Amino acid sequence: MPEDPTARRPRAVVIGASAAGLFAAAALTDFAEVTVVERDRLPDGPEPRRGVPQARHAHLVWSGGVKAVDNLLPGLTDEVVAHGGRLVRIMGDMVSRAPNEVWFRRFLTTHHRNLVCSRDLFDFVLRDRVLADARITLRQETTALRLQGDAARVTGLRIRTGAEELTLPADLVVDASGRGSRAPQWLTDLGLPAVTEREVNAGVAYATRLYRAPGTTGNIDFPLVNVQANPAKAPGQGGIILPIEAGRWIVTLSGTRGGEPTDDPDAFVDFALNLGDPVIGELIRDAQPLGEVTTTRATANRRRYYEQAKRWPDGFVVLGDAIAGYNPVYGHGLTVAAQCALAVRDLLRTTGPGTPGLSRRLQRAAARPVAAAWDLAVGQDALYPGAADTRPGAVEGLLARFVDKAVETGARSPRAMAALLDVMSLEKPATRLFSPDMLLPMLFGPKKPYLQGPPLTEAERKTAIP
Repeated sequence: MPEDPTARRPRAVVIGASAAGLFAAAALTDFAEVTVVERDRLPDGPEPRRGVPQARHAHLVWSGGVKAVDNLLPGLTDEVVAHGGRLVRIMGDMVSRAPNEVWFRRFLTTHHRNLVCSRDLFDFVLRDRVLADARITLRQETTALRLQGDAARVTGLRIRTGAEELTLPADLVVDASGRGSRAPQWLTDLGLPAVTEREVNAGVAYATRLYRAPGTTGNIDFPLVNVQANPAKAPGQGGIILPIEAGRWIVTLSGTRGGEPTDDPDAFVDFALNLGDPVIGELIRDAQPLGEVTTTRATANRRRYYEQAKRWPDGFVVLGDAIAGYNPVYGHGLTVAAQCALAVRDLLRTTGPGTPGLSRRLQRAAARPVAAAWDLAVGQDALYPGAADTRPGAVEGLLARFVDKAVETGARSPRAMAALLDVMSLEKPATRLFSPDMLLPMLFGPKKPYLQGPPLTEAERKTAIP
């Protein structure tokens, strides 16, 4: 039956012009007229904004996220690269130590690529692309107050712009407002039961400083350098060097309770020199800082199990960090946000807007990428003292030991590395670790010997330390 040209298109309201909100808006444009409600005034260029304080720290998009981004917004990755971003081969363009202190070999045979740039640049390119769509209306400096409707159906969003309050009618309201989401309270205000929540908090603090790329490193594709914390040796301390656009390095250091980095600029390099391997400290020791040290302590893994709610209203969906926020050391936030939006779009293509029970199905679809990232993060962080109410049980301990073995195998076998990266990159579920690509090298080899130190070439080291 031909579509009625006089029929009203459904209306969707997205809360938040964060990456998750913009991905959601892009996912909805084929099905609805979209209004994005944003509390802040957005910058005109690749600049910091108040609503994304974590943007100063190191960010990346894992290859599972790169695929989701380009599926939602074809060519966006190329646009980021054209503005100075970089697609980095994992592990070929990385110098990385795993949590169990095994150094990964820089195998070149896998297809996995991370998108690397500053968060400010990524958000700018994403905003520029998404908000240029005529089907999307942006309401800046506007606060989302509460949901309109009842326990059976959400019908709109109450907002405030300046002194004016009004209701935006909507067939679908999407909460992409991040860690500070007020959805739990809004749902109980509608008469729904409280949502189950869980927190695993390793007490991680972050300290980040921007540097001018030292020596001649800005003239080459210098590798990412990542020293991950070891949960077996609390406090866990780690760090990363992220070469980004405009000849700069983002250097982020981290530490759990009792071993946190501070905002003292004089202590920054010393902390980096004492991470179990001094490579990050050695590389930045003579580099020129570009500004002061920025710290963050809001790093807990926190998840809300909306998909398990016994009652869920039609017309409402929660996405991205508003469902779950992760310890940023794992770098999965942007990837999950894109995958959540893609799950929404794909389900809407088979189930039209307005179908009874659709919102519950959308919420369950969005929970799948959330669960994958959650399991990876919590599997490590729950091992730290005081991170959770209960210590990991026997099954969790056995699984943690298997993952350590998988990491050890991947560090020496390119076949196993491909399977490991499929999971780490959120391209495939964790069951991939039990495939023949992992189990055969784990049991029989062949395996190269373990590396005794960071696989930084002498030529690369000399570009930073002449």
